[in-house]
Amino acid sequence: MRKLVNSVSLLCICLATPLLLAPAALAEDRLEALSKSEDNWAMQGKNYSANHYSTLTQINADNVKNLKVAWSFSTGLLSGHEGSPLVADGKMYIHTSFPNNTFALNLDDPTRILWQDKPKQNAAARAVACCDIVNRGLAYWPGDGKTPSLIVKTLLDGNVVALNADTGATVWKIENSDYKVGSTLTVAPHVFKDIVLIGSSGAELGVRGYMTAYDVRTGEQKWRAYATGPDSDVLIGDDFNKANPHYGQKGLGTSTWEGDAWKIGGGTNWGWFAYDPGTNLVYYGSGNPAPWNETMRPGDNKWTMTIWGRDLDTGMAKFGYQKTPHDEWDFAGINFMMLSEQKDKDGKPRKLLTHPDRNGIVYTLDRTDGTLISADKIDDTVNVFKRVDIKTGLPVRDPEYGTRMDHLGKDICPSAMGYHNQGLDSYDPAKEVFFLGVNHICMDWEPFMLPYRAGQFFVGATLNMFPGPKGDRQKGEGLGQIKAYNAITGKFKWEKMERFAVWGGTAATAGNVVFYGTLDGFMKARNSDTGELLWKFKLPSGVIGHPIVYQHKGVEYLAILYGVGGWPGVGLVFDLQDPTAGLGAVGAFKQLANYTQMGGGVMVFSLNGQGPYDDINLGEYKPN
Repeated sequence: MRKLVNSVSLLCICLATPLLLAPAALAEDRLEALSKSEDNWAMQGKNYSANHYSTLTQINADNVKNLKVAWSFSTGLLSGHEGSPLVADGKMYIHTSFPNNTFALNLDDPTRILWQDKPKQNAAARAVACCDIVNRGLAYWPGDGKTPSLIVKTLLDGNVVALNADTGATVWKIENSDYKVGSTLTVAPHVFKDIVLIGSSGAELGVRGYMTAYDVRTGEQKWRAYATGPDSDVLIGDDFNKANPHYGQKGLGTSTWEGDAWKIGGGTNWGWFAYDPGTNLVYYGSGNPAPWNETMRPGDNKWTMTIWGRDLDTGMAKFGYQKTPHDEWDFAGINFMMLSEQKDKDGKPRKLLTHPDRNGIVYTLDRTDGTLISADKIDDTVNVFKRVDIKTGLPVRDPEYGTRMDHLGKDICPSAMGYHNQGLDSYDPAKEVFFLGVNHICMDWEPFMLPYRAGQFFVGATLNMFPGPKGDRQKGEGLGQIKAYNAITGKFKWEKMERFAVWGGTAATAGNVVFYGTLDGFMKARNSDTGELLWKFKLPSGVIGHPIVYQHKGVEYLAILYGVGGWPGVGLVFDLQDPTAGLGAVGAFKQLANYTQMGGGVMVFSLNGQGPYDDINLGEYKPN
């Protein structure tokens, strides 16, 4: 393994051989083409815009009740399975939690595993992973004629690996993070054009967050941008926030921290990214500052909790909008970024970015310059903020729900889990509606002081979590919602309660259906116009991943990765009883073990179960 330098000079980039330009262009075109073909689901977000939407209509609101299992696959692992499988060029690629195994299956005949990669890692990484040992998925790159098509994966111990998509052979491997200081990898890689983007984890251990870009062909590092520190580290230039100087510009990555606290200040980004080829900007969110105890880090703590727009090729930030200055509640802002093109309230066409945040606010920005257009409460029970001032972009806090020292904050909504967490949701461009899987969880919060020790948890708060006001706090149920949201009007078309948080996210289709999985182990379909429940199926385990939709040989399929775990499942996974354990998750989800148990795999559905095994002889042993 080789450690790569932190940057590649512009001179090296400019001197790249011209012979590579044509193949690179072909690869970029093919990656976009793959995402537009309904035969594939080649990115975690479906496409560069991350709208998680399929134009297929074979399965629709009228016939979805006829969905049956077509085939299934077990990963053989028990811990939480986040993210989704990928489908590209007739194959399905499936990932797992630690030790981050990968399986490739032929969609014509999923009987036999084409190849499997089972990496060897240092098990010590498990001890510093926050909130289960999950992984959020794979990335695919279609090759360029010189470099083969690739599957890119992250390992919990901080390494990034590119595998030959046809054979599973390792093409390159690099070290991105050092688990010895608590920096692990649970993030899904994202490939845009010929660049791999990798986030980071570990804010709960005082890790300083960063985003890194690598050349997809070689693994060579192109740039790295930190969330905190000097402008040269954060990659802030002269035109940063030019359209919105009130967001802040120069020197704030250090001056908004006390002393050198920014060096252990968090801001990791383990969630989801989107990319606009028109602006050449990649969009993502930085996470919570460290420690959680706000008294220990005076100031706005920039640039944690920030929506970023960065140039994909150079990493230079065009804008950064901090949603929660001086975060007091662990409202890590890593949630998905979804791109759309809509007319605003004045009828003006806009290129938009919509982001439902942990802090209970769903934000919509002009993605060309970061201008805030709207900021609506995900639920009317949000009480930490009264509102967001659109002109300044600042939240108007309610001091009653702050988390200062020597004070037990009571009934704070949302909880540290947020009213939206890592789930990857969907947008129907015809209806101009977002479908959000939502948490409905509140908390009591008591902070305490603690020293920083590298590689050890650096939190400083004791939490009790419980259902929000619309749930049943006596039974410990009513912890989630599913909602249809219009970003222009700010209205919710419909909303439905769920027993547990809708942790994994949604997928929408032109068939007037929205799909999602539940923590208690159901795959569900609702009418996307009304929210009416149309179909459900009980899976072997609970769901913390997101569904995908694709077609193969004229048949439309729905697939979901199941396997309960993640933050909401830590009590079940590790058999914990203290309600404050798991950073408060054990108490919130105390009923979960009564509804589901562990076990990971993929379930694939189609109308009437149509699929490869309609040929009863498929996969049968044939003696010589």
